[in-house]
Amino acid sequence: MTGVLNHKSRSGRETYTQAPDDGFPVRNPFPDRPNPTMKWVLLWGGLIIKMRWFLLCLLICSSWVKAETIRVVGSSTLLPVMAEAAKQYQRLHPGVTITVSGGGSGVGVAAMLGGSTDLGMISRSLTAAEKAQLGDRVTPVTIARDAVAVVVSGPIYEAGVRALSVDQIAAVYRGKIRNWSRLGGPDRPILVIDKEAGRGTRHVFAQAVLGEAHARAPGVVIVAGSNNEMQALVARSDSAIGIVSLAWCNDRVRPLAIRTAAGEISPEGEPSGSYPLSRDLVLLTPSQRSAAIEGLIAYLLSQQGQAIVETLGYQKVR
Repeated sequence: MTGVLNHKSRSGRETYTQAPDDGFPVRNPFPDRPNPTMKWVLLWGGLIIKMRWFLLCLLICSSWVKAETIRVVGSSTLLPVMAEAAKQYQRLHPGVTITVSGGGSGVGVAAMLGGSTDLGMISRSLTAAEKAQLGDRVTPVTIARDAVAVVVSGPIYEAGVRALSVDQIAAVYRGKIRNWSRLGGPDRPILVIDKEAGRGTRHVFAQAVLGEAHARAPGVVIVAGSNNEMQALVARSDSAIGIVSLAWCNDRVRPLAIRTAAGEISPEGEPSGSYPLSRDLVLLTPSQRSAAIEGLIAYLLSQQGQAIVETLGYQKVR
């Protein structure tokens, strides 16, 4: 490398600059000071390197901090409450994702046993066998109350069938009464609709009316799954009887009162425990809960959560 003598500095030292390949010298006009262009190059270069390290660290850290997902599976009766609560809760807590799906109370219990869900929805009591299998790993939390309504098609209700006794309902499902004329209605065959065996609604109905949760019903013509399916089947018929959550009743799916020796008890009354087909709506929760699950449960039992319960036609517990 060749150098070119520029001039002497005030200190008496001779200063040189490197000559480029064409041989012309590049003079530094301030021999006693660093090259100002080089100073800025070094400054910005250092900042760029630091920024790249910062972005790399940020990327790594963000991959560690992932949004928590809460999986909820089970009862179709409790499904509308949990779906709406999940939507509202996620707005308040963007870092939490909640997925909700139905299938029935039996599916909720099985999913908790298999570890494929974080929360199980059930609309009935746990059986002794289920309690033994779940052990102390699961803590049930009641978030609402509901009534299983024995419902009839709108035309049957308008024809005068407004209340039946438990014995009359049992006789219909056992196939011993097959025509509405025997119950004060029109001369019309009864279309008897039941629910799938694993459904909480069916469990509560069969226990209270047929005497055993898994009792057969020989008079049944159609078996429905979800409350939505039962509602649609009864509404489309002019002679049906079925069982559904009270929250799913409407002008075409009319709930019957239960006739007793003391009088008629309507499922639409205040929750007093006197209606024979009342039930708790329960979340099966892990005994060791994450902060996100604790937060969701607290929200469901709060004033806001219970308002959702009431708005959707269920009975609040707080």
